[in-house]
Formats: sequence, structure tokens, C-alpha cells
Amino acid sequence: MPLSQQTAKFGPVSTPSFLTLADQVTEHLRSEILRGRWSGVLPGKHQLAAELGVNNKTVEGALRQLEKTGLLLAQGAGRKRLINTRRRSTSRTLRIALLLNDHEIDEKTKIVMEIRHALDAAGHTLVTPPKSLASLRFDPKLVAQLVRKTEADAWIILAGSRGVLEWFASQPVPAFAVFGNRVGIKIPSVSPNKPPVIAEATRHLISLGHRRIVLLTRRAVRLPQPTAGLATYLDTLREHGLQPSEFNLPDWEETNAGFHECLRSLFKATPPTALIVDEVTYFVATMQFLLLHGLRVPADVSLISTDDDVALSHCDPPAACMRWDMRPVIRRIVNWAANISRGKADFTQTLTPAEFMPGGTIGRCKTPS
Repeated sequence: MPLSQQTAKFGPVSTPSFLTLADQVTEHLRSEILRGRWSGVLPGKHQLAAELGVNNKTVEGALRQLEKTGLLLAQGAGRKRLINTRRRSTSRTLRIALLLNDHEIDEKTKIVMEIRHALDAAGHTLVTPPKSLASLRFDPKLVAQLVRKTEADAWIILAGSRGVLEWFASQPVPAFAVFGNRVGIKIPSVSPNKPPVIAEATRHLISLGHRRIVLLTRRAVRLPQPTAGLATYLDTLREHGLQPSEFNLPDWEETNAGFHECLRSLFKATPPTALIVDEVTYFVATMQFLLLHGLRVPADVSLISTDDDVALSHCDPPAACMRWDMRPVIRRIVNWAANISRGKADFTQTLTPAEFMPGGTIGRCKTPS
């Protein structure tokens, strides 16, 4: 696919919101109350502040927000808040379908297990349809058939393509996007704020002399137009006098064989000196490929993962990655489900903090560009 088609201009971009610490505390307390952790009265703010590791002012702000929603009832100064059981009874349990990007890769990932656990704790039922976006070829018509055949009150889409998310946004069934190519689409969502982190990582590589930088990611992230993170990556290359081409953002068939063929093709003639690899699964596969072909990291090739994983932190030294906290992502999903269960519309698009973690897989470029 020509790069010009991958870098088409964005449509209108909806303004995302960032979860402040107070927002995170509010959503955590809301989800704990809704799943029935406490009954009658809520523990005092001093106890909650000590448990959550925040100050009393932050907890007090969160409690006032929950009072405004009617979930808590104030009893006066110095007295604990009442949990409004009548308010809780207005919600209903949901049957939520989780549409995975790829069963083979996603089913046992930490985030899917955490989503499943959190929604179950909140009283909802999570089901996984027998087909994934990959097996449906990201075709909105095939997705529509799957949705019609699946008994569900709401849908969560993991790393959805633009066409699929546009289709869900046009439907009456509540749908929520976790990651995915959702720029300009009116669909509630949550994602780590990676664009500035990708830009930082790219600038860091350039400062070390790298000019042949490649970012490997799935086709749904690149087409029909790139996500904000990819657009930032391409813009950063341009800002440093590097005109992007298909070399910097290659297309590949999304199979194991297709991924390895892409790597072989990259290293045939003028190999990259740095790779930014989207998703830990592909990062590990890339490490193996380089090892089998006698390429040293970072002496021959610098390597960065766009996600973090316990396996990467256990390397010595740790691998370079982009780190983000999964907890606010899970809380946002649970909060969306709580809103839907109460019949409350929720179209908020949330970004959570992320940071670039330089590690032992990055080195100065030793190959002339």
C-alpha cells in the first residue's frame, strides 16, 4: 500500500480527556462500591487515603464527586458517607461481548484477563465470540453478521480497525474501543497517550545517529489512515530531514510467516539500524529473528517495544519500551459498563499517561546511513 495512502489527512479529531489522580480515585471507589465491596457506609477518608496511597484532599474530592452522582449520601461533618443502595439497585448486570483483534495473540494477554476479572467483579458477564477481527478480515459486513448472531447487551472492541469502529459507532448497541484506530470517531474509548512517547523515542534514536528507523505495526493501525501515534512518528522523521517511505512503515501479511518475511525483506539490502515494534508478541519474535541471523542488539540493531511486559523488565539490562499503567485503563472500562448499566450515555474518549523507558536494547548507530 503506497505510503501516501497511509498518511492521509485526519478528519475531525475529538478531544480526549486525561484521567487526573482524583478521577482515578473516583472511578476506583465507584467500581468497588458497585461490585459490593462495602455495605451501609463507606470507610472514612483517612482510611481510604492510607489504603490508596493518596492524600486526604484527593479522596475528599472523589467522595464529593460520588455524592453528586447519588451513589453516596453525606451525613454531615465528621460522619461517614452512606452508600445509596437505592441508587445501586437502578443498575443492571450486562452481558458484554469482547471482540478480540486476534484470538491467537490476545486471548491470554494480561489486559484481556484483567478486563475479564474486573467486569466479573462488577457483576457483569463477559463473553468472547468465536471469531476475531483478524479471522473476519476486519470486514465491517462480517462483523455485523457476528454481532447479529451474538447475544450481548454491549460490546468491547480490542484494537479495532477504523472501518470496524466506524460501524460500531453507527449502531444502537453500546460499544467501547480499547486502543484501536478511532481518531475522529464518536465512540467511547481508552488508550495510553502514546503519540508524544513515540515522538520522544524516535527523537532519541535520531540523536544516537539512527537514520534507517522502521516501525512495525499491524495493518489496522496504519490503514486507511494512520493513528495519531503513527502520524507523530512520521512527522518526527520529517522534522529531522528524513522523508518517510514504505521502508519506515512497511506493509506485511498478518500471519507468523508474513511477519518473518517482512523482517527478511527489510534486512536483505539496506537493513534498518533501529526497529520500533508494536506489541510485545512481535517484539519477542523480532528478538528471535535477530538472534537467529547473527544480529546483535543493540550493537547491530537498536530495538524498542511500544508496550511494557514483565518479561522485558526481567531482561538484564531491561529492554527499551513504552510504559503505561493498566489500572486506569481497566477502571475506565468498568466505569463505562457501570454507566451503560444505569442507562447513562457515555462517549468519553480517555487517554492515560505513558512514558518512554530507554533500556539496554538501544545503542548508538555504528552503520553509516
